[in-house]
Amino acid sequence: MHHLDHPFGFYCKPCKQADGTLDLLKWEAGIPGKKNTIWEGGVYKLFLLFPDDYPTKPPKVKFDPPLFHPNVYPSGTVCLSIINEDDGWKPAISIKQILLGVQDLLNDPNQASPAQADAYQLYKKDRAAYERRVRAIAKENTPRE
Repeated sequence: MHHLDHPFGFYCKPCKQADGTLDLLKWEAGIPGKKNTIWEGGVYKLFLLFPDDYPTKPPKVKFDPPLFHPNVYPSGTVCLSIINEDDGWKPAISIKQILLGVQDLLNDPNQASPAQADAYQLYKKDRAAYERRVRAIAKENTPRE
């Protein structure tokens, strides 16, 4: 768990518990939309929820509020192979790789594993409307200076 080596625009930090101590099993992170994509300008807040047996098991990655995206469940949980313990998870995968993987997924949804029907249908049937909706979301998620 490190926070020195993070790509530009990202942040990742442990959450504080009610008593002010750090909760090392719950981290808040922000993922910037990639340049020259419809997600650009926004920073999307999510939580990394680490199981007690991390890194044997992967963290759960959850957008809060849930993000409009074909691979994000209505609960906000991200559907991504590298954080699926029955699929691509390996204990060597770093937090940085997870966050970069989610960033890639934003602009390049995996159509083979839709998790959110509305976003998936719009992405498939009316790409222009999908892109307008995402641009509006990017505006709403632009960090205030």
